[in-house]
Parts: sequence; structure tokens; C-alpha cells
Amino acid sequence: NDAMVDCKKCHNRTRADHLIESQLKGMKVEGLKIEEMTKIIVDNKLKCPKCGDRDLTNVRTFNLLFTTNIGIIEGEKSAVYLRGEIAQGIFINFKNILDAMRVRLPFGIAQQGKAFRNEITMGNAVHRTLEFDLMEFEYFIRKEEWEKVYKYWQDTLWTFALDLGISKDNLRWREHEEFERSFYSTKTMDIEYKYLHGWMEMFGLAYRTDYDLKNHMKHSGKDLNYTDPKTHEKIVPHVIEPTFGLSRLTGIILSDAYREDVVNGKPRVFLKLHPSIAPVKIAVFPLQKDKKLYDFARQVYLECKNKYHCEFDDSGNIGKMYRRQDEIGTPYCITVDYKSLEDKTITIRERDSMKQERVPIFKIFNFIKII
Repeated sequence: NDAMVDCKKCHNRTRADHLIESQLKGMKVEGLKIEEMTKIIVDNKLKCPKCGDRDLTNVRTFNLLFTTNIGIIEGEKSAVYLRGEIAQGIFINFKNILDAMRVRLPFGIAQQGKAFRNEITMGNAVHRTLEFDLMEFEYFIRKEEWEKVYKYWQDTLWTFALDLGISKDNLRWREHEEFERSFYSTKTMDIEYKYLHGWMEMFGLAYRTDYDLKNHMKHSGKDLNYTDPKTHEKIVPHVIEPTFGLSRLTGIILSDAYREDVVNGKPRVFLKLHPSIAPVKIAVFPLQKDKKLYDFARQVYLECKNKYHCEFDDSGNIGKMYRRQDEIGTPYCITVDYKSLEDKTITIRERDSMKQERVPIFKIFNFIKII
């Protein structure tokens, strides 16, 4: 449960502890009752962090987990909760993996799956939703190695973002202030993306210490220590956690790749996707509806299909076929014309610049590789 406060003017909802600790530096509210937090907010005339208005509601408790019931007999059902993160599935299987895989520190366990949060405020497309896909690593290490490993993951996440084709100008690192960090973390940083509405989290990187394994040991009575195979020393591993929201990341990639320009007085929309993540790598067209061109274009298409994910299109004029591929981010379009029948060459057109080049069929893959 989180203690929240609403702005009566703009209806923004924020955590009461964040509001107090951000505006009253040095004040700690951990352990305070909601009535006490309400009094602090009223007495100090704290402002809404979004619009600056001071007309705020009293502090109220909100449950960020979705509640449902298990059981078939009314009156005998038990309350259960949809998971708000996927990490705990890794921690409860830690001993199984340790025993079955015979892994040695450092090692990581990765997982992808659904999570659900009764969000305070939804919106900004898929940035904040009630149901979403998460991808997480729990990377288990020795305590004394955490700073080195943390830096490694910082570099890895940054490189991954750039490899996806996201503009460096729209990315930044931001470290969480103490009042922002989750209770289990001693250091958390986000890679933030610059949306049209401002900077917001894209990836998260948290140092969870040994909080999770120690608490699972405490409440389950199971031994989750790692035994060093050489020294036989028993330790509770510490954890570095990189987190990726898959739905959010997809939205960011599409937003960052979206482009508009004007060609011959007409608007053109295209996705400047990195070729490695473009859903279609090559599209093949016959220039006109002619059986000879069609058959030759199909032959080129089938050859390209053996190596790349390709599309074949003969459903309109060449301009419309180009535009359709531009809109889904296809990097290269190949056109077969009557000259192709004579000298076995084709035209390759590049998406971003729209430049076209005549290439022999047997050099298609070499040409695309060079580009």
C-alpha cells in the first residue's frame, strides 16, 4: 500500500512521502501515520509537483497490486494478488537453479513476463499501463564486486539502447534521489528517454543488495547461501538488477524512428528503424504488371527470402509501394524492370535518403552489407 495525495486542480496523484521529502529537505516520513503526513502537508502549504497549486486532498492509502480471489465456494475464497514485478519468481527458484545448473558467481538469471500494477496515473501512450511486459535480469555477485559490476551493466544498457537505433540526443542517465529509491535498493539509476512531454524512464538499473534472498531465507526457513567451490565459504549473494519494459521500449523505438518530410510537394512518413530491428529488411517489386517482370521479381524475392525477412508487392504503382514500405521502416526496396530482363541488374532504393543504385543481382547481398 502507498500513501497518496491528489491535486484538486489538475488531478495529479503523487506519493505523499515523495511530496514531503522533496519539498522539505531533510525530513523523513517513514513510519508516520497518514493523518500525520496530512498535517505536515497542510501546515507547510506544500504544492502539487505538477501544477504548483496548494489545494491538495488529505493523504489516502492506495493498493498498487490488483486483488482477486481463489476458490470456488463463496465465503471461503482467499485473496490473492497479481504480481507487480517478475523478479520474485527468480528469487524463489534461486536454490533450484543453483543446484541444477551448478553455476558459479557471478551469474545471471533472466526472465520475461507479464506484470500488473494498479497505477496511480495512466497515460502517455504505453508508457504507463495496468498490464505490461517486463524483461529483467537478476545478476548475482559478491558484495565487494557490486560497483564494478554495476558499471558493467551501465555500459551494457547504454550500448544496447544505441544498438537499437535510438538517438543519443534523446537519452540520458539519471540517478534516483534517496526518497525515490525502492526500499530494497541502495543505488538506482534510469536511462531516460526524451518524449515530447518530457524525460521519462526507459531502462532501470538497481543494486538490490542481498535484501531479497535474506528475506526469502528468513520467512521460508530455506538455506539460500552460495558455497564457494574452492574456499567453501558460505555467502548470500548480492544482486544487480537491469529492468526493461518491453511495451514501453517498443513505443520509444517507434517514437524515436518516426520521421516526416516532403517529396515532390507531397508529405512522406517513414520509420527510421535500425536495419537490425526492422520487421521487413527488403521489399521486392516488379515495376509493372507484366508476367515476365512478375516471374523475375518473384525469383529475386525468393532468393532474398532465404537470407532476410522480405516482402513481395505488386499491388499498385511504384510510388505507393515505396510509401507503404517507408511507413513500416523497410530499409531497402528492390525494383525489377525491363532492363533487369536484359542484363540481370536491379534497382536498390535506400529508405532514408531515397537514393537508388543499379546493382547486378549476384551482388545484392554484398551491396546491402556494405550499406
